[in-house]
Amino acid sequence: MEQLIIGTLTLSILHALIPSHWLPLVTIGRRENWTPSKVMNITVLAAAGHILSTLLIGVLIGLLGWQLSSWVNHFTHIIAPSLLIILGFFFIYRHHKHKHFHLQEPTGKITDKQIILTLVATMFLSPCLEIEAYFLMAGIHGSQAVLLIGLIYAVITIAGMLIWVGVMYRGLINFNWHLLDHNAGMITGATLILTGLISFFIQ
Repeated sequence: MEQLIIGTLTLSILHALIPSHWLPLVTIGRRENWTPSKVMNITVLAAAGHILSTLLIGVLIGLLGWQLSSWVNHFTHIIAPSLLIILGFFFIYRHHKHKHFHLQEPTGKITDKQIILTLVATMFLSPCLEIEAYFLMAGIHGSQAVLLIGLIYAVITIAGMLIWVGVMYRGLINFNWHLLDHNAGMITGATLILTGLISFFIQ
């Protein structure tokens, strides 16, 4: 369980750093001359949409993990870690195929309400699939583990988005975020693979 929590923490932190999750909020806010408080409020809404869809899928996958743990004797020792490793290689493969999703800025003359709805809807429709493997593993430990994973993910995601939007909106950090965004798939894949390998030896 410890490695599952550590893996969730690591992936959630990395996930919160991905520029496509918060950089559009900064650029749109600056373009529309929104106040910092308004940008932060909209960030909360966008993060809530993203978290909600991710958690909905995560709970369903967690239930699947619970069912599998009842049916398959060696699930916790072989199948679950293997799924993490396979998923990790999938994200590395997808990274090399350049299929990473980027949140697009709304274009044209539209109202603030339309912009906000677009941002929230886009985030809701792009759940964090990387974290779902951890919900699957948490399912074998019961509903409390699933809730814990969900809480860790939700808190770090919303806190991370708020921190980076707040800091970047004030122009306090100059960093090559494109480099991180470009390599997000590789970093995510490596995290999943490492967690899976550790899970083979620590039960």
